[in-house]
Amino acid sequence: MRLLITGANSGIGLEAARLLTRAGHHLVVFCRSPERCEQTQVCLVTAGAELEQIRCLVVDLADLSTVEAACKQLLEEGQPFDALVLNAGQQRAGAAAPVFSAQGVEITFAVNHLAHQCMAMRLAPLLRKASQPRVVITASDVHNPASGGGRVGAPAGLGDLAGLRAGTGFVMVDGSDRFDGDKAYKDSKLANVLMARALARQLEQVPAPAIAVIAWSPGLVIPRSAGGFFRYNRARNPLGIALFALVARDLLRVSESIEVAGRLLADLALDRSFAVPGFHYFSNRLVRPGCHRFEAAETSSEAADLQKAEALWRFSEQIIASTMT
Repeated sequence: MRLLITGANSGIGLEAARLLTRAGHHLVVFCRSPERCEQTQVCLVTAGAELEQIRCLVVDLADLSTVEAACKQLLEEGQPFDALVLNAGQQRAGAAAPVFSAQGVEITFAVNHLAHQCMAMRLAPLLRKASQPRVVITASDVHNPASGGGRVGAPAGLGDLAGLRAGTGFVMVDGSDRFDGDKAYKDSKLANVLMARALARQLEQVPAPAIAVIAWSPGLVIPRSAGGFFRYNRARNPLGIALFALVARDLLRVSESIEVAGRLLADLALDRSFAVPGFHYFSNRLVRPGCHRFEAAETSSEAADLQKAEALWRFSEQIIASTMT
């Protein structure tokens, strides 16, 4: 199989990439710099991959022009993808002010959502060339205000998409001008689930081949390394993140390991049982300390709103188009 994966230079994405290459599959990996590309290749080859199984492209998800350029290159080459694994993400909880992407979009939304919608839009023709293709999108249960993580702090909620409707420069998707980094992350994960619903409906309009679109939550994963998902939070508040990790991961044991979450991501991309066409949501939910259960799950009511999913897709598409002119 040939797969494209984002967020594979650290965390669960790197673990999934190790498993995928170990199983003999070929990966196209998007990394934000040449240094990250080299590091990722070294990690995977050290873990047993052959160099020819790995192709790293320099793509900064915070710059849509690089996403567009990479997708154009892949389309011109015309080789099919069996799966798009849209896994990259960042969080800037506690940040006092928003950071904006190269195109002027709040960076959490730009990286976690817009870049991945751009890939799904552009690369769908290469998925259609495969016999049993799928799209896997790493979301989170924090999109749901009723979940454990979703109840902490301001809940996810996109409102009437007022920020997005206004175009680039918005602070929050719901139109608020008060930045909340934790809510921005939750909102981006809600956007991931809505994007998956909209994508599944669009792909169904061309029935062959049928394509599975899977959004999923890996649970709370707290790596011990300095990089990865919590890198911005660690840089800003090292003591607070260290204390959080000690309590959540080591004392309360409510987190999931990178090894297990990475294996789940690899399974979603490979296992035939997950190739059922249409939209699906899976969650790796905490059952008790130290024990998670991975199963199909319901999304929040807002994440099930098909009209909002279509509106989010449409306004996101407009922003992508406007920044590329």
